[in-house]
Amino acid sequence: MEAGEAFGKALRERRKACALSQEKLALEADLERVYVSLLENGHKQPTFQTMLKLARALECTASDLVDAAEKLLVS
Repeated sequence: MEAGEAFGKALRERRKACALSQEKLALEADLERVYVSLLENGHKQPTFQTMLKLARALECTASDLVDAAEKLLVS
């Protein structure tokens, strides 16, 4: 698994744990829904600014998202 895929999987898991649709997450994070989909599928990698927006919308920290992705990379 590559880093982009791991981040996408961590993002998807956190979004689902928060019971948010991609559309709702995008709205809360001021992003496009298609972009959220591209992130979750590992086709795009977020900037730090985007990670902060996503984390705020998911009520966690950017480091929580990165930590979850790192754990997926080593498992």
